[in-house]
Amino acid sequence: MATYEGKVFTEEQEALVVKSWTVMKKNAAELGLKFFLKIFEIAPSAKKLFSFLRDSNVPLEQNTKLKPHAMSVFVMTCESAVQLRKAGKVTVRESNLKKLGATHFKYGVVDEHFEVTKFALLETIKEAVPDMWSDEMKNAWGEAYDRLVTAIKIEMKACSLAA
Repeated sequence: MATYEGKVFTEEQEALVVKSWTVMKKNAAELGLKFFLKIFEIAPSAKKLFSFLRDSNVPLEQNTKLKPHAMSVFVMTCESAVQLRKAGKVTVRESNLKKLGATHFKYGVVDEHFEVTKFALLETIKEAVPDMWSDEMKNAWGEAYDRLVTAIKIEMKACSLAA
C-alpha cells in the first residue's frame, strides 16, 4: 500500500482516481490545454517559466508547443495518480523524477506554483467529470497530486545540494 507521511492511499481513493481518469483519458489533449490555461489565468506570471511562451505573441490556445506539453504533463500527472497504490510509490513514465526535479529546480518553481497547479488540476477534473465529482474524489486527486509534488521536490532539493 502507498504510504506517505503516515497516510495511506486507499482502495477507495484509487477507485475514484481510476474511474475518473478512464473517462478523461480520451480527451487528454483538450483537458491538458484547459489545465494549463487555468494555471495561466490564475497566475499569468507563470508563463515566464516556459521558454516557448516567454517571447511568443501567439494566443496561448494556438501555441503549437503548449498543446503537446500541456497534454504530456496532464497525462503524466493522471497516470502517476492511477498507479500510486499499485506501485506503492510515485512513478512517472515518459520522464523520470530526477529529470522533473532538475527541470523544476532550473526554472525556479516554488511552492506557490505547485499550489496554483493543484487548484487548476482539481478544477479541470471537476469540470471534466461533473457527475462523478465529490469531496472524496477531490481528496483522492489532491492526495495523489501532493505525493507527486513531494517526489518532485525531493529531486529538486537534490539538485540544489549538488549546485
